[in-house]
Amino acid sequence: MRIAILTGASSGLGREYARQITAQDHDIDEVWAIARRKDRLEALAAQLPCPVRVLPLDLSKTASLDELKKLLEIERPVVRWLVCAAGFGKISDIADLDPQDALDMVDLNCRAAMGVTNLCLPYLTKGSRILEICSTASFQPLPGLGVYAATKAFLYSYTKALHHELLFRGVHVTAVCPYWVKDTEFIPVARAGKTKQYRHFPLASRSPSVVRLSLAASAANLWVVTPGLVCSVHRIAAKCIPHALMVPLLGLLRKG
Repeated sequence: MRIAILTGASSGLGREYARQITAQDHDIDEVWAIARRKDRLEALAAQLPCPVRVLPLDLSKTASLDELKKLLEIERPVVRWLVCAAGFGKISDIADLDPQDALDMVDLNCRAAMGVTNLCLPYLTKGSRILEICSTASFQPLPGLGVYAATKAFLYSYTKALHHELLFRGVHVTAVCPYWVKDTEFIPVARAGKTKQYRHFPLASRSPSVVRLSLAASAANLWVVTPGLVCSVHRIAAKCIPHALMVPLLGLLRKG
C-alpha cells in the first residue's frame, strides 16, 4: 500500500498539500490525514479523490506518536509522501509569552515533526518525498517570534541534514520556507499575543502558490525552497546581512 502522510491536514498548508498531491499523484492508495480536529479531517476526506484514513491525533502528545507507530507497524505501507505541516506560532516578547505556549511550540514544531519523520523513515523507498514546513523565521532570530523562530531553525537544520543522509537512497527531502501565508489560520493565532504586533504583512503569500512551488522544488530535490519573491529575497538577505543588524531591522516592523 502506497500512502501519503500529512500532518496539520485539517487546515491551511496541510489541507492544500492534500489537495494538490492527490491531484497529481494517482498512484497513492490512501492518505493518512493527521490533525486534532476530526470534523475538519472528515470534511477534507470528502473532497479528495482517493481513500483517506482520518487520524485525529495531537502530535504534541507522546501517546499520539505511539499510536502512529503501531499503525505503521501493522500496515507496513510504503510512505510515498510525508508532509509535516503541523505547527503554530505566537507573536509575543519572550518574557511575556505564556510558558505553556512556549513549550507547546517546541513540542509541536520540533519534537512532533522530528518524531513523525523518524517513525516514517523505515517505510520510505526510492522516489519518496518528505517536505518539512519550516519558515523564513528559521533564517535568523526574530523579535516577537523568538521561540517560534528558534523552533523553525531547529527544523530547518534537521531537514537539511536529513536531505544529505537520504540523498543516495533516492528520497527527496525539502525544507519549505515560506513568508507569511495570509489564507491560513497562522496569522490570527499568532496575533493572539499580548505584546507588540507586526504592523502589516506586505506581499503575503497564498497557500496554493506556496504548495505548488514547493512541490516543484521537491521534484527537483532541492534541499531548501523559498516559495515566493519576498521569502527568496529574505533568504539572500539573511546570508548577507549580519544578524546584529538584521534582527533590529526586523524589529522595526512591529508596532507599539
